[in-house]
Amino acid sequence: MTSAGPLAAILVTAGVLVCVASALGVLLPHSVLRRIHFLTPVTSLGAPLVGVGLAVDSGLHLSTALILFTTVVLVVTGPVLAAATARVAAQRQKLVPAESPE
Repeated sequence: MTSAGPLAAILVTAGVLVCVASALGVLLPHSVLRRIHFLTPVTSLGAPLVGVGLAVDSGLHLSTALILFTTVVLVVTGPVLAAATARVAAQRQKLVPAESPE
């Protein structure tokens, strides 16, 4: 680890704890729609903490840019994929109409 080792370890540990807590939370509810809510902390908090922690530990390298790019893609697309999955699940359960939103 570099001189930023303790900061990187704290960030990665916090991110992993968020991901583990969300994974344990998925085991509780029985509904698909309720389980999708536990995905949000992973994509909006857990993955960014892990990504930034890894970037801090890597220093200024090309691999750091790849880590940050992957993290940004996950943060941007994660909520969209969760919303689309929830919409399809709600349509299959006849909770919302099957036609497009207006």
